[in-house]
Amino acid sequence: MTKKIEFIDLKTQYAQLKTAIDRRIQTVLDHGQYIMGPEVPELERRLEAYVGAAHCVTVASGTEALLIALMAIGVKPGDEVITTPFTFVATAEVIALLGAVPVFVDVETDTCNIDVGLIEAAITKRTRAIIPVSLYGQAADMDEINAIAASHGISVIEDAAQSFGSTYREKRSCNLSSIACTSFFPSKPLGCYGDGGAIFTDDAELAKAMREIRVHGQERRYYHTRIGVGGRMDTLQCAIVLAKLDNLNWEIEQRIRIGAGYLAKLRGNNAIQPLTVRSDRTCVWGQFTLQSASRDDLLEKLKQAEIPSAIHYPVPLHLQPAYKDLSRAAGPLSRSEAVSKRVFSLPMHPYLDESEQDRIVAALVD
Repeated sequence: MTKKIEFIDLKTQYAQLKTAIDRRIQTVLDHGQYIMGPEVPELERRLEAYVGAAHCVTVASGTEALLIALMAIGVKPGDEVITTPFTFVATAEVIALLGAVPVFVDVETDTCNIDVGLIEAAITKRTRAIIPVSLYGQAADMDEINAIAASHGISVIEDAAQSFGSTYREKRSCNLSSIACTSFFPSKPLGCYGDGGAIFTDDAELAKAMREIRVHGQERRYYHTRIGVGGRMDTLQCAIVLAKLDNLNWEIEQRIRIGAGYLAKLRGNNAIQPLTVRSDRTCVWGQFTLQSASRDDLLEKLKQAEIPSAIHYPVPLHLQPAYKDLSRAAGPLSRSEAVSKRVFSLPMHPYLDESEQDRIVAALVD
């Protein structure tokens, strides 16, 4: 019987890491500190060391990370935050929740990341921050974005929900800007078994603000210095991420190797266009995404071969009903609209073997 191909294979990962994960979970069950237990600061210290940032603040989700980051820099109603319309809704959602205006800048066709050449023209006196998204696991042009932001006195928040473990000019994603946010949603390159996330910064004052915001704005128990949220990451989820961290470098290597394998096997197929990985950075393929004008036909081929697939993302945010009247387009967004009609994602996880990859590619090209 042919093995079923998984889009994200968490079951095999658990089988490989079962002893470490079970031990970590049992430790939490034994000490019973389910909220802000010792695994929370332990994970934060480990993540700081891995990324190279001075401060890590674990939070309840990647969405909460973005929200808390914006709150910490003081984004208020009427402010503007520049970002891409070609991303998961959370990126713009948190801006709108604070009463600020998402200002959408178009993407590069070949990477699907924000086009740095269009950002400066989008800046106004109301602009407070730029949120570039490291989409599909590859950082945007962060040095250039940081330089633009610095010249205007605004913050940069990397949305690194899909890129944890990747590098950009020999630095790790989440240590490329004044603030970075990531997600530990189960399907991410480093995932827990529920929701979780983290914020990174080198700014001690921002870190202090974010730590207070995540616990309802408390400086100390029942003493509230600022408006906050219930944004803590559960101890159990921190324990699971800790158990997975020791294996992360190997898993990242496998993601890069498997991504290269896909690219090699699909080379020369004119109906399918791979994303470009820039030479000064790595991509951890949070999603292994391709583009094709024949997307519907290819998805049907995969379906017939019982191979899972997905579209990330079918409708850009400026075309979503909830955001049409809450956002501003900084120029045409035609490339975002075009790629949304072409992108599709194949199975990607560290445990995908070559025979499975060959079956996936054969289904596309036969």
